[in-house]
Amino acid sequence: MLERFKVPEKDRVYVPVERIRAATEGILRHSGVSVKDAASSADVLIKNDLRGVESHGVSNGLRRYVAEYGAKSLNPTPEFKIIRESKTTMTVDADGALGIHVGPWAMQQAIDKAKEFGMAAVAVKNSGHLAGCGYYAMMAAEQGMIGHCMTAGGSHQTVPPFGSKPVMGTNPIAWAAPARNMPPFLFDVATTQVANNKIGLARRIGANIEPGWVTDLDGEPILEEIAPPDTGDYYLLHIGGTRENGSHKGFGLALMNEIICNELSGYGPGPVHGTPGGHFFQAYDIEAFTDTEKFKDDMDDLLQYIVDVPPAKGFERVLYAGLMEDEDEKKRLKEGIPYHREVVEWFESYCAEAGIECSLR
Repeated sequence: MLERFKVPEKDRVYVPVERIRAATEGILRHSGVSVKDAASSADVLIKNDLRGVESHGVSNGLRRYVAEYGAKSLNPTPEFKIIRESKTTMTVDADGALGIHVGPWAMQQAIDKAKEFGMAAVAVKNSGHLAGCGYYAMMAAEQGMIGHCMTAGGSHQTVPPFGSKPVMGTNPIAWAAPARNMPPFLFDVATTQVANNKIGLARRIGANIEPGWVTDLDGEPILEEIAPPDTGDYYLLHIGGTRENGSHKGFGLALMNEIICNELSGYGPGPVHGTPGGHFFQAYDIEAFTDTEKFKDDMDDLLQYIVDVPPAKGFERVLYAGLMEDEDEKKRLKEGIPYHREVVEWFESYCAEAGIECSLR
C-alpha cells in the first residue's frame, strides 16, 4: 500500500492481533452472526489488516457491515442454496449473506472440487461486500494451488472512457500462486486507478490524492493533486485514468469482471438493475498440469530473479505483488496492527454501548 495511505505515526495505536480479532468477532456476533461464521468472517478482515491492506480491513469495513446488518440489508443467518452444480462448477444463491460470510465457504468449495478434477469455479450471487479478493485467492495458494477471485458490486462508481456518468463498481480481481521459499505471489487490485476505500483512508489521515484518480460529477478527470472529495462528490476512473493513458484497458477488465460475476451467475447486469453484485472463485490444482514441486522451485527462481533486478535511481529495491504483504504480516504479528486512533475509539464506543468486552490498548 502506498505510504500516503498509512496511518501517521502520531495517530497509531498498535493492537495485538488476538485482541482486535476478539473484538471483531464479538461485534459480528452482536449483529446476529453465529460464532463459527463470525470467526471466519473476522479472519478475512484481520488477515487484510495483517497484510497491510487496511482499505479492506476492520477500519473501513466493520462499521459499514454493522450498519447494513442493522438496516436488515444483510442476512446474518443465511442458508446458501446451490442453484446449479457440475463436477467442476457451482452457482450459489447466498441468501443475502455478507461477502466475507459466504466467501471462505465458496472458495473452499472450488478448492475441494479442483483437488478432485484439476480445476473448478464457483459463482455466487445475492451477496454483500467481499472485502477484497486477495484473501480468497490466497486460500488456494496456501493449499498448493493457484487461486483466482473477482467481485463485481457497488455499481455506478466508475466512469467509462468518453463517458460522463458512472456505470460499474471498482470490480477487483486477485490471483495468487505458491512458491517454495519465496513469499507467494499475490496480486489483488481494483480495476480503477485506486480503490474507493482508499479515498476514505486518505480522508481519515488527511492525505491528498493523485491527479487522474477521480472525476468531477460531469465525468471530467481531475488532473491535479487534490484533497479527497466527500463521498458523492466524485466518480472513479478506471486503470489508466484517461483514454490517452489506456483507461480502455481498465474498463475492459472491469466489464469482463461484471460479465463473469453477474451475467454468468444469472444475477443479471448490476449497473442496469442496481443489484449489489456477485463474486467468482476459481482454483487450479497445479499437480493436474505439472509437477507441484518443480512448479514451486520455478516460482522461487522467477520471483528471486525479479527482486534481484537492480533498482532505478531513487528506489531501494524491486518488488513483486505479495512480497510487501508477506513482510507486513510477519511484522504485525509481532508488533501488533497499527490502527488509527479514531478506529480504536469507534471500537471502544460501540463495544461499551453493546456490552461487548473490548481491550485494545
